[in-house]
Amino acid sequence: MTTQKNHLSIENHELLNGRSFWQSLMAADWLYAAVLVAVAVFVQNFTGHHMDGYEVAILWGSLLIAVWLGWFFKPMRWFILGSMALAYGAVKLYAGDIARSDTFFLKYFLSSQSAIMWQCATVFFAWFCYIAGAVIAKKQQAETNTLLGMGTALAWVGALAGFTGLLVRWHESYLLRPDAGHIPVSNLYEVFILFLVITALMYLYYEGKFAMQKLGGFVFSFMVVVVSFVLWYSVSRDAHTIQPLIPALQSWWMKIHVPANFIGYGAFCMAAMLGVAELWAIRSESAGKKSWLPDSQTIEEVMYKAIAVGFLFFTIATILGALWAADAWGRYWSWDPKETWAFIVWLNYAVWLHLRLVAGWRGKVLAWWAIIGLFITAFAFIGVNMFLSGLHSYGEL
Repeated sequence: MTTQKNHLSIENHELLNGRSFWQSLMAADWLYAAVLVAVAVFVQNFTGHHMDGYEVAILWGSLLIAVWLGWFFKPMRWFILGSMALAYGAVKLYAGDIARSDTFFLKYFLSSQSAIMWQCATVFFAWFCYIAGAVIAKKQQAETNTLLGMGTALAWVGALAGFTGLLVRWHESYLLRPDAGHIPVSNLYEVFILFLVITALMYLYYEGKFAMQKLGGFVFSFMVVVVSFVLWYSVSRDAHTIQPLIPALQSWWMKIHVPANFIGYGAFCMAAMLGVAELWAIRSESAGKKSWLPDSQTIEEVMYKAIAVGFLFFTIATILGALWAADAWGRYWSWDPKETWAFIVWLNYAVWLHLRLVAGWRGKVLAWWAIIGLFITAFAFIGVNMFLSGLHSYGEL
């Protein structure tokens, strides 16, 4: 009898009865994948003459990533399909003529610059809603409210507008220079827009998973600073104009190195703002007060996950950068200032993860470390371009 009970308990164990990932997929998941496959086939058939073998591989690799993202984080499927639909609408409105950018929908909504300006505006609106919503939630001692919900919605709209703007900018580069079109990750202006999109999407994922709308004000406060810089950079340096690629950037490596890099940058910067939130929560907990934020352990867990993801992609980006350097300059590593500071960033977060996972560090030290890491990352990204020169001097501010 005892053996039979044990057998039944093993059979009923939730881990054994749990469905595999593939078994958990629904008809809507497969329909989403089928739509993306159809889009990829369409793109290759109608624009394949512009793509070499590497670009075709990137197209289908991007398809697999998009399918996985839509399966892993369900709201991403509407984001991906929506951005593709809007970008395709812009392509149809252009009808192969850049002069049509003055038509109503392109001028005010779907041209790359219009979409990016909508992104900038919604970042400010989302920031206000998150801040105001958190203040009201604190007074009402509630977990969420309408303003916080509006902040989340505006964060999605801003990310959608920014990603659509990048896709349309890619098409516009071919309309301006058919022989010199390129993916829009070639200068500081373009990568800052990509950074804003990635940071917003990463935050939205963790917000949904950990029910942490009240932390939106922290993350979007930093994004407001970035948007302010983008607006200044666009006006003062005319940075929004599409320029041909310099020879050093005319490589397919750029298409995979830069996005991987900025997933890392976005994660590290989000982690820094979560570090600020954790310090706030720790202060309230130490004083015996009920914090309006999630508890410090939850915030630190999200911060850890963000740094872990960022470290993974930054490592991949560093390896890809070394391969690109070998292809372009004949050597994998030159201790160029940009490369040196990229290694410093990598080492900083490697030590952070080691201290948390192996040494068991927790609390204020890691929070402060994540905040200081933001300044190290910022110098590696912008400071090197401003104050140092080297093989990467084409990224000057």
